[in-house]
Amino acid sequence: MPITVLDAPSNLGLRMPAPGVVPGCYKLPWALRDRGLLRRLAATDAGAVVPGRYDVSGWTPGDGVFNAAALADLTARLADRVEDLTARDTLLVLGGDCGNAVGVMLGLRRRGRYGLVYVDAHTDHRHAGNSADVGALGGEALAAVTGRAQPEIADIRGLGPYVRADDVAVLGLHEPDDPDLPEVKAAYPLALTVAELRERGVRASAEATLAAVLRDGVDGLWVHLDADVLDTSVMPAVDSPEPGGLLPDELIDLLSTLVSHPRTVGMDVAIYDPDLDPGGTAADVLTDVVVTALSPRR
Repeated sequence: MPITVLDAPSNLGLRMPAPGVVPGCYKLPWALRDRGLLRRLAATDAGAVVPGRYDVSGWTPGDGVFNAAALADLTARLADRVEDLTARDTLLVLGGDCGNAVGVMLGLRRRGRYGLVYVDAHTDHRHAGNSADVGALGGEALAAVTGRAQPEIADIRGLGPYVRADDVAVLGLHEPDDPDLPEVKAAYPLALTVAELRERGVRASAEATLAAVLRDGVDGLWVHLDADVLDTSVMPAVDSPEPGGLLPDELIDLLSTLVSHPRTVGMDVAIYDPDLDPGGTAADVLTDVVVTALSPRR
């Protein structure tokens, strides 16, 4: 199936790396495009969904998700585009922070029942029920898509949760002492750390994931990719780097198995920050991973 690329360059779901400095992950699409991503994939350009202004000036702890109004607006508009574009082509969404997964899954929810494979170093499962530190949607995205966030984001048009917990797999976790890991392992059919992926075999783990998520009644599958799942030796340009990640060839094996399934409708890419990669070497790695993983679909 042909590939279409849509930019969703949002940094609305991340905390400032320093006072007065906005996160640079919104530049991710431009960095990958600059490395010939569309040409190498022979992809169609669907343009961009432009986020609102990053402004946390009035937010205080306890207010819930910051940038909430802008995020709700972006989520709804991204969902409109995803609903339309996935009906025709395999869709690649270039983020942005992990909060884009919320808009993607809302769009797919309108089409039917879709599963989610969440490939990330972190569980992204912080919510009001397990933390007093709710604020950054990027660190709460998996909780949000499964209905554990404030309704203005997690229940737009009464459609939440956007994906059922039974239709979720989480792969590539390697945050040391992640406090939410036990909850995630209990909540979803499959949640595998990097060590567990390697023990089982990366391709075998991907095949087991497809079997676990694509059960009867599930119309299709979406893959969320956070660049921080890669080892810091090759991907230091993320906001929360963790040691012990996947190597590029391992990630390619994982993704290519997932996206080559005929019921996989697309993938989004998040968190890589060009501001943290002045030489562009991490962008080269990420572009090569995405191109190689998606190329079998052409």
